Amino acid sequence: MYAMVYALSTSISTVEELKEYVYGTLCSDHDILADAFPKSSTPLRRGGEICGIMFCVHGPRTVEFTAIWEQSRNRVFFFGPTGVRYRLVELGETPLSKLRLTAW
Repeated sequence: MYAMVYALSTSISTVEELKEYVYGTLCSDHDILADAFPKSSTPLRRGGEICGIMFCVHGPRTVEFTAIWEQSRNRVFFFGPTGVRYRLVELGETPLSKLRLTAW
């Protein structure tokens, strides 16, 4: 069972930096090598507009480690392989929170 952890990080200002941070966190939290397994990202839409991104590391034996970035509050939820949320990172006011994601 994972404990909920709240953290604050404000050094992320681009989607690429967000991807690196999320994938790095998922891999280190679950003791897997960052380049050993495939990764994917999928935009989440509300009313046709992108409102977030779901990140996934596809681990061994079809195990998936996921995170969801919520743009409106600029925070990232991390989920373990059983779907239990174990970490919430609030990114605060960064250029990323004001970014308009139109194309994916």
